[in-house]
Amino acid sequence: MKEDIKIEMNKHNSLLSDFACSDDKAEYLKPYEEDIRPPFFRDIDRIIYSLAFIRYQDKTQVFSNAFHDHISKRMIHVQFVSKIARTIGRALGLNEDLIEAAALGHDLGHTPFGHNGETILNELSLEHNEGYFNHNVQSVRNLMIVENYGKGLNISVQVMDAILCHNGEIALGEYHPTKKAKEDFLAEYNSSYKDKNVLAKLKPMTLEGCVVRISDLIAYLGRDIDDALRMKLITREDIPKEVIEILGKDTRSIVNTCVLDIINNSFGKNYIKISDKVYNAIGELMKFNYQNIYFKSATKEEKEELKKKFRVLFDNYILDIKSNNSKSPFISSFLANMSAEYKANNSNERIIIDYISGMTDDYFKSEYERIITNA
Repeated sequence: MKEDIKIEMNKHNSLLSDFACSDDKAEYLKPYEEDIRPPFFRDIDRIIYSLAFIRYQDKTQVFSNAFHDHISKRMIHVQFVSKIARTIGRALGLNEDLIEAAALGHDLGHTPFGHNGETILNELSLEHNEGYFNHNVQSVRNLMIVENYGKGLNISVQVMDAILCHNGEIALGEYHPTKKAKEDFLAEYNSSYKDKNVLAKLKPMTLEGCVVRISDLIAYLGRDIDDALRMKLITREDIPKEVIEILGKDTRSIVNTCVLDIINNSFGKNYIKISDKVYNAIGELMKFNYQNIYFKSATKEEKEELKKKFRVLFDNYILDIKSNNSKSPFISSFLANMSAEYKANNSNERIIIDYISGMTDDYFKSEYERIITNA
């Protein structure tokens, strides 16, 4: 009976394109115990049941202090990426399980307060000789090391590689996968802490990873415009006419145009292709979003205040470790529950980075209030 179920669960492999990553190609860094689930399908389960996934629900996408029920949080963004990527993947005959796992896990390492928080934590990481901090690298670190109380979750190399290489801030006209062994993946992961130029050069090892990367870009471009409109940061008329003429004026149109363009230009190919017309329009929309939304999502004063708060938390947790302050949630709720291996193999500063980067916006605020109240 069990074998019959496994056969049924794996039927999708017979429908995959020659360019897809079938389940029998899945690689793991630790021994993999099979069950009825295909490997990438099981990766999805492990990701959505992780503690980092739960915390998506209160993490900033773009706007941190928006008292509005319809402004996106990080949880919504990853769902959009997953749906867009799976649509493209299904049309191209790719492995939807691999796509969904990578899409849902790609932002697990994002800090509280979005990219503003990421910039600050990167500064702190460099100051404390812990290398560069990037949310995509931290996403992999969470899955490989931090989750399961410092034991990791044993996610496939293909999924973690797609997460590592998902950089949606860099648009390309074509996305070509690069053949890698798991040793290559680990080398790229480790070098990303030391070389700030590594991230710009990363290319996924699978076509599925390429789909997730472009889908991240498509997902946030349109939805962030909707959020900016609700925040009254821009008006519909502000959007460049040349962009509207090609992509459309709302999220539905932008997503539909980009998805169909990618499918039509990538079908039967071993790479992902965007037409020149749509690619150029995406570039113009990115410029518009950065100038009119992302750079204005927080004032200079708000960014300075946030930087101060990050430093207060970081410095306080250093003191907590030195004094073994059992009254600190960092010690009693986080560090005390982590494995002996995790505590032995990571510096105090790296552990603090793991803790702060994993916080939700609200928990970060409550910790700051606790610290300054007890100071």
